[in-house]
Amino acid sequence: MPATVILKASSIITMDPSNPRAEAIAIDESTGKIVAVGSVAECQAAGPGVALTDLGATVLMPGFIEAHSHPMLGGMITQPPSYWIAPYLGYPNFSDVQALWTKVNAELPPDQPVVFEGLDRLLQQAPLQTNSDLDKFFPTRRAVVLDNSGHVAYFNSAVIAFNKWAEGKPPADPPGARFGRNADGTSNGIAYETAAQLEAVMPTVKDAVPRPLESAARWLQYMSGFGITATSEMTYSTNLLKGYEALTTRPNSPVRMSLYHMAIDSDAGVQVVSPDPSMLRKQGVKLWADGSPWVGSIASSFPYLDTPAVQAAEIPLGPGGTNMMNYTRVELDSLLAKFAPLGWQMAFHVNGDVGLDIVLDAYEEALTNNNLMGTDHRWRVEHCGGCRGDQFLRAVSMGVTISLGPFQFIYWGDLLDGTMFPPEIGSQWMRWGDAVRAGAHLSFHNDGPVSPPIPLLNIQTAVTRATDSGQVHGANQIISLEDALKAETTGAAYMLHRENEIGSLAVGLYADLVELSMDPYLAEPTTLATEVKVQATWLSGKKVDLDSFLTQIQEVEAAATHPVDHHTVMSSHTC
Repeated sequence: MPATVILKASSIITMDPSNPRAEAIAIDESTGKIVAVGSVAECQAAGPGVALTDLGATVLMPGFIEAHSHPMLGGMITQPPSYWIAPYLGYPNFSDVQALWTKVNAELPPDQPVVFEGLDRLLQQAPLQTNSDLDKFFPTRRAVVLDNSGHVAYFNSAVIAFNKWAEGKPPADPPGARFGRNADGTSNGIAYETAAQLEAVMPTVKDAVPRPLESAARWLQYMSGFGITATSEMTYSTNLLKGYEALTTRPNSPVRMSLYHMAIDSDAGVQVVSPDPSMLRKQGVKLWADGSPWVGSIASSFPYLDTPAVQAAEIPLGPGGTNMMNYTRVELDSLLAKFAPLGWQMAFHVNGDVGLDIVLDAYEEALTNNNLMGTDHRWRVEHCGGCRGDQFLRAVSMGVTISLGPFQFIYWGDLLDGTMFPPEIGSQWMRWGDAVRAGAHLSFHNDGPVSPPIPLLNIQTAVTRATDSGQVHGANQIISLEDALKAETTGAAYMLHRENEIGSLAVGLYADLVELSMDPYLAEPTTLATEVKVQATWLSGKKVDLDSFLTQIQEVEAAATHPVDHHTVMSSHTC
C-alpha cells in the first residue's frame, strides 16, 4: 500500500541492524504499518504527493516495550482514589507515610475506606504493621495497606469488624497462605500471600476503588507518558478479558497487550479469541518459583546479613533454600507437563539462585519430554535478581529468554550491597552484563506497580550501574547503550514473540514510535533519563491522544456493568 503519512525527524534510530539510522519514515495509516524507512526522497517515493510532516529536533525510535507488568492491578492500587506510598515516590521514610495517613483520615468522609500501596519495610524502615498500629491513624474507617512486595497486606480493626469474622478470628489458613493471629486466635491485622490477602482485604478494596477500569486506563496513560507502546499482563485471568478488550479496542488505545495466564487458574490453558490480536493476545502461562527479596522469601543459597536494617524489617536471615519454593519439583513438573503440549510459552517468576536451578532443571526435562529442546519456544525466566552468570549461560543454551528488573537495583541497590547481602552478592544483583555476555535475548521490566515504568531510567542504570542515590555497584555488569536500548525494544519484542510486528522500525512492521527530545547517544549517561524527555508516542502511525483515551474508557465504564473482577485483579499482586 502507498504511504499516507511521512514523518521526518532530526534522526530516526530504527534498532534494525541492516538500516540503523534514517531521516524519514513512511506509513500506511490503513494498516498502521511502515512502508519505507530511509531518506526523505525514498519515503516520498513511497507516498507520492503526501505532505511531509517535519518533527524538527525530535528523535524517533521504536516505542518502548515493557515485557513484564500488571497494568490492571497497577491502576487499581496506585491511581486515585488509592494512594501510592512507595518510598521512591515522595515517601522515603515511614514518618512521611504516617503524615499522609494523618492527613487522609482528617480530610476524607468518615465512612470512606482507603487503600495504600507500597509500604516498604526495608527502604522506609517501617516496623511490621498490625491492626493496633493502624488503628492509631484510622480509628473508625476501614484502611488497607499493601506491602510493596505484594506478599503482605496490613489492615485495621474496622476491616476485621467489616469482615464479620466470628469473635474477630480469621478463618482457617488457606493453602500457601496464612493469617496473622494474636495469642488468643484473633486477627492481628496481617495477611500473608495471595489467598489470605484476598479474603482479608478484597471487600474493602472493592468499596474503595469503584471504577477499576478507569484506574487501569490511568495506568496505561502513565506508561504511555514514559514512551511505552506495548506491554504484558503477567497475571491474566479470564475474568479480566472484558476489561482488557475495552482497554485495547478504543480508537486511542495507547498500548498493545500480551497476556500470560496464571497457572493457578483451572482454565489457564484455554485459548483467547481477541477482536484484534495485534492489540490483545494471549501469549503464555505464568508461574511463581519463589517470593520476594524484600520480605525474605527467595529461594537462595546465601543468607541475609544480620544488620539493623534487616532486623528492623523482621526478615529471617536464612538462607531460605528450597523451603522458599512455591512448588515442589513434582508439582512444577506436573504443571509444565500440563501446559507445554498446548504450545504455551512458559514464564517463571524467580529471584533466588536455588530457585533458578530448580526452574532450569524442570524446564530441561519438560522441553526434552515434549521435543521442544532446540526449537523456537522462548520460555522465560523473570527477575532473577540473585541469580548467577553461569545460570544465564545455561538458560541461553536451552533457548530460555531472560527478563531482568533494573528497578530492584535502582531503588534497593545501596541496601543490597553490604546491608542486605555481602558485596559479592549484593553488588552483582541483576547481572545484566552477564546476561548480555551469555548471548541472552534480554529484556528489562519495571513490574508495575512495584516501580514506576520508566524505560529511560532502566537504560541509564544499565550503562552506569548507579542507583538512584548515584552510588555505583558492580561496574563489571555495565552494558553498552545499544544493548540497553535493545532490552527495551528488540529484546522485549523477541521475548513476546512479536519481533515481526514491533520493536524495530522496518518495512512491514507496525509504526509504533516514541518521540524523544534528543538523541540518547548524545546524552550524558549518568543523567540520560532526565536529559532525554518523552514527547509523545504513536501507535500504528497515529499519535496517541491520551485524554481522548481516558474519556472513552470512562464512557465504557459508565455504560456497562463492571467488566473487571476485583477479586481476580488482587490475586495478581506478587513481585
